[in-house]
Amino acid sequence: MKKARAHAGAEMLPEYDFSRARRGKYARRYAKGTNLVALAPDVARGFPDSESVNEALRTLVRIGRRIAKKASA
Repeated sequence: MKKARAHAGAEMLPEYDFSRARRGKYARRYAKGTNLVALAPDVARGFPDSESVNEALRTLVRIGRRIAKKASA
C-alpha cells in the first residue's frame, strides 16, 4: 500500500480563519454523550414529538417495575 504524500505547501488556506475559535467549546456537551434511537417508520407515526416518546417509555418502565415487584413478592 502506498503512503499518502503530503501536499506541497500544506499550509492552511486563507479562507480558513480560526482566529476567533475557542478550544474545547463543545467538549463538555460532547462528553455527556447522546442516545439516539432510530424508530421504525410505523412506530414513529404514532408519536408526534420526542416528549411523547419519552412519556410512553416512562409509562412502560413504571408498568414493568410494578410487574417485577408483584412477581418477586
